[in-house]
Amino acid sequence: MKYAVLFVASLLSFALSAQQTIQEKLGYPKNTKLLIIHADDIGVSHSENTASINALEKGSVSSGSIMVPCPWMPEIAAYAKAHPNADLGLHLTLTAEWNIYKWGPVLPRTEVPSLVDGKGFLFDNTGDVAKAKVADIEKELRAQVERAKQFGIDPTHFDTHMGSVFTSVDVAKVYVKLGHEYKVPVLMGALAAKMYLNADVKDLGAENDVLVDNLIMAQPEDFKGGMKAFYTKSFKAIQPGLNVLLLHAAHNDDEMKAVTAGHPEYGAEWRQADYDFFTSEECKKLLLENNIRVVTWKEIRDKVVRK
Repeated sequence: MKYAVLFVASLLSFALSAQQTIQEKLGYPKNTKLLIIHADDIGVSHSENTASINALEKGSVSSGSIMVPCPWMPEIAAYAKAHPNADLGLHLTLTAEWNIYKWGPVLPRTEVPSLVDGKGFLFDNTGDVAKAKVADIEKELRAQVERAKQFGIDPTHFDTHMGSVFTSVDVAKVYVKLGHEYKVPVLMGALAAKMYLNADVKDLGAENDVLVDNLIMAQPEDFKGGMKAFYTKSFKAIQPGLNVLLLHAAHNDDEMKAVTAGHPEYGAEWRQADYDFFTSEECKKLLLENNIRVVTWKEIRDKVVRK
């Protein structure tokens, strides 16, 4: 009888836990507006690194993710190792989109031949990634995680550069599987699964994962209208649940102008505008005025995924 009671109590506890919102799992009221303010593309350049670190330390940015194949990854890896409490995940990378500034896979090209173009670089678009072999993609993504660990990075989460893991259901399954293997949350939402893959999260093996309720990222028309106006509007529209805002912080300097040459969209001026807003006092004021609780992937990893 004693064991039956304990078993029933265990089932009840599990059921109650399953019914909890992500807010409650993190220790906040269920009507809390949670927001992860996330800097992408760290490691792509020194300018991106310095701006992102400053935005993390002195601004409102709460999280960031590192592009392991990029040349400036060792610099941000050294920072991550020296600052273990920093919320830094991996921006799993299968593309190299700039005109002149390029990188290849972490693995030798001969081991993942379907991932590279005729010059040995990763492709500049997700359309070509969609033609790659899933086995090559899995090998490369796992190698990126292991390379990060070799440099002392303890990833708080995984996300995806240019949405490249959403090129097919099979690739998305690899992405989710890696999150499970390394016990980190992955950037995933039901809407994104439906929009990009016409799939349910359960088709990807992510039905029990932490799912994002709302993803915010500026588009070219928003940049033209002004980043301050876009982010102010976005903050006012945030609803209770888990919201993630993606930004790209860098300085509008000679390095970033050269890196992003020919790409006014998401270019050096764009990244400076992101940096300026998310290091401003006005940003902090807007977060308070709209009752937004800024959180991290690290909280989610440690309190929910690895509990």
